[in-house]
Amino acid sequence: MQFAVTVMNFLALAFVWLLGAVAALVLVLYIIDRTQRGDAIRRNYPVIGRFRHLFSTLGEFFRQYFFAMDREEMPFNRAQRDWVERSAHGAGNTVAFGSTRNLGIPGTSLFMNAAFPPLDDEFASSEPLLIGPHARTPYSAPSFFNISGMSFGALSKPAVRALSRGAAKAGVWLNTGEGGVSPYHLEGGGDVVFQIGTAKYGVRSEEGGLSDGKLREVAAVENVRMFELKLAQGAKPGKGGILPAEKVSAEIAAIRGIKEGSASISPNRHVEVGNWAELLDMVNHIRDVTGKPVGIKTVLGSADPWEEFFALIDARGPESAPDFITVDGGEGGTGAAPMPLIDLVGMPIREALPRMVDLRDKHGLHERIRIVASGKLVNPGDVAWAICAGADFVTSARGFMFSLGCIQALKCNKNTCPTGITTHDAKLQRGLVVEEKYEKVANYAKQVIKEVETIAHSVGVAEPRLMRRRHVRIVQDDGRSLPMNKIYPSATGHIV
Repeated sequence: MQFAVTVMNFLALAFVWLLGAVAALVLVLYIIDRTQRGDAIRRNYPVIGRFRHLFSTLGEFFRQYFFAMDREEMPFNRAQRDWVERSAHGAGNTVAFGSTRNLGIPGTSLFMNAAFPPLDDEFASSEPLLIGPHARTPYSAPSFFNISGMSFGALSKPAVRALSRGAAKAGVWLNTGEGGVSPYHLEGGGDVVFQIGTAKYGVRSEEGGLSDGKLREVAAVENVRMFELKLAQGAKPGKGGILPAEKVSAEIAAIRGIKEGSASISPNRHVEVGNWAELLDMVNHIRDVTGKPVGIKTVLGSADPWEEFFALIDARGPESAPDFITVDGGEGGTGAAPMPLIDLVGMPIREALPRMVDLRDKHGLHERIRIVASGKLVNPGDVAWAICAGADFVTSARGFMFSLGCIQALKCNKNTCPTGITTHDAKLQRGLVVEEKYEKVANYAKQVIKEVETIAHSVGVAEPRLMRRRHVRIVQDDGRSLPMNKIYPSATGHIV
């Protein structure tokens, strides 16, 4: 009995001490909040005002997991992410009962099923497509769906390693992004596209210009198949790449040819290129030095200036043309960009792609210049739409990030990515196991390709690249749909 009384007294005393400590803490916070001058809410509502920041921070996570409907979130909703996750795990992607998608939203793509689709033995897979017929070493690209540019620096070492090995297993190409080629891009042994950004990382001279010697070194790597000259990126047209200082490790600095621990800010354009003639000169110079196909990556603000570009190709001859043009939509992704650019600048891919395709075909360059579509194209319907619009290839970055386990935490620019994909914190990188994730990368790529083929068969053609604009309808503002060939009629008739 005496023991019980002693315990009760102790607990009562502990409780009093706890209340005293809490009261003291509240008093200290009250004084701090009342006297500080930087936050009006905390100054007017001491202590309680602190909960506003806490709730604002937690609200992002509560909305994602508890309150947002499957198709409400931006930039990618839960339905899109779940599809990628199931594909990456190799799980079945069948669903029951009915679609949860609102088919009346303007811009929705509705594919037109054929009355008599091909039989099982009449299906075919897409054949490899030749890029760069005038290069000394043309590239026969095996897949219409590939991995878009993501640099080592923006992505972690294990993320790049998993993408490299997964790309090789799936038979798709891997774009290095503008940060140069690292051993991790080459680890899997698959096809690699080397992207040359405005800072020339990986192929820059000591003065910051383009180094022919380093171009030859990169071109000598057999599985570097093509070079992509980056003019602009969908998430930040008119702004160069941004890699925060905390991500510039000694290894990344050595690969890029920059100073360790300093923010890596690329120029807003190539200083050597101030007009269309200089652009074609640079494309041809890189192709002459490397012997491999060279293309450009751009974002359309308007199709009108590109008329002059194609007219110049007409004057110089088709041999002078870039071997491919990657069209990135204004909704494209990035690791870091100013909000006005990420939100407000650049033509969306749904409008930009048909315009670029039509310009190419109008000038008779359909077989000479391949069109690559990029920008928020992560699910089979997105990819099928792009092919119907006239793209020869489709690339995705964020789709493959989801296959690695990205949860859309929106922390890519803070070196605190909880999945280890966009951080250089070794503790966080431990969560990304390369031996497991590369299989998911390959599964996702294969599943997209398989389901695009399914859509192609449904509309009545044997393989995806036979799809045309007439095979897809686009929902209009009044809720009715129109065939895409009525919205964007082709001048040549090739893609109608």
